[in-house]
Amino acid sequence: MAIAKVIEVISEGSSVEGAFEAAVSEAGKTVKNIKNVYAEGIQAIVEGGKITNYRVNVKVTFIVES
Repeated sequence: MAIAKVIEVISEGSSVEGAFEAAVSEAGKTVKNIKNVYAEGIQAIVEGGKITNYRVNVKVTFIVES
């Protein structure tokens, strides 16, 4: 029987896709068996009237090794 665990991380990137990729890449340095990520929220960082970065608040699901 497999058990999954969910953690929440916040990541930034120059695109929404980049922010997701950064979240998986950074979480993957210490968490193994990542199966999916789910967006809890997406924000755009605005400076000088222009979007400079995107921030995603994601839930990362991974399988716990026995």
